[in-house]
Amino acid sequence: MSQVLINILKILNPSNMKKVFIVYAALLAFAFFSLNNACAGKPFEGVITYKITYPDNKYSESQMAMFPKVLTVSIKGSKSRTDLQVGGMNTVEITDYDTKSKVALLNLMGQKYAIKQSSADIEKEMAGEGTPTVELSGEIKKIAGYNCKKAIVTMNNDGIKTTFEVYYSDELGSKLANFDNPVYKDIDGALLEFVLKNRDVNMKFTATSIEKKNLPAKDFEIPSDYVLTTQEELKSKFGGGGE
Repeated sequence: MSQVLINILKILNPSNMKKVFIVYAALLAFAFFSLNNACAGKPFEGVITYKITYPDNKYSESQMAMFPKVLTVSIKGSKSRTDLQVGGMNTVEITDYDTKSKVALLNLMGQKYAIKQSSADIEKEMAGEGTPTVELSGEIKKIAGYNCKKAIVTMNNDGIKTTFEVYYSDELGSKLANFDNPVYKDIDGALLEFVLKNRDVNMKFTATSIEKKNLPAKDFEIPSDYVLTTQEELKSKFGGGGE
């Protein structure tokens, strides 16, 4: 979904903020990869809340005020739902593990759109993302009441290596939890703390609460007032996403 968010944010925000929003739109797309599947593969129903912080950021206080601070993931059966406020836009992504497909729900100041991704679309999006290797450190840390294992993931993109630290719990999920995540696809559990690195900004996600509760099935369906569209149609509608 990164290109969709980038195109929309270019339209909704002043040109001098374009770089900031392009950067974090791409990061938010990665966040959806990482978090939308938090508990796949294990019997869990409820909501995980994550705090988002920005270590070593280079932006002003007013710019940082526009960055998201909280993300929630709801899980029911074979589906999960991620909710995130991006400026004045509410973004939702629903994943169906049975079909390995997704739908993004975008509410743009009352204009509501749904964009589907098939399993083939997701595989195409992940192609060429590099090869991860996972090293277990043996370190254990309790996060939101769960004992989490520490792993070091090294991503190799054409000889350029980047390392990521992650804490995960195999009590909540398995490797299936990260089927659409090019970096963490080999982590055998739910990600409860990790840092996402980018040349412009770093994002740290930490689970602050994990609440088991019954959730309504309608929360994992496309609402009737959302218009089904495509990334290309949305790009055209909002001005083509020029530089």
